[in-house]
Amino acid sequence: MRERQRSRQTYPNFKVVVLNDDVNTFQHVVECLVRFIPGMQPDRAWELAHRIDGEGSAVVWCGPQEQAELYHQQLGAEGLTMAPLEPA
Repeated sequence: MRERQRSRQTYPNFKVVVLNDDVNTFQHVVECLVRFIPGMQPDRAWELAHRIDGEGSAVVWCGPQEQAELYHQQLGAEGLTMAPLEPA
């Protein structure tokens, strides 16, 4: 009896990127990241908010497409300015 060879195909990960804008406060960005991104701690959210402000954008989460779409939609619904999803 022959064993069937299985090739593990991985799904591509996607980046969730928040863009800088002149509308959202640091506090609002931090609150949204902590509320919607699993495991996001306030200190890390503040670091990301400062990166968004200083560099114009930051990757706030990376992972499977379905979850990335959910977080992207949730953050956008709260008024954050989002870049289009892109493969990591």
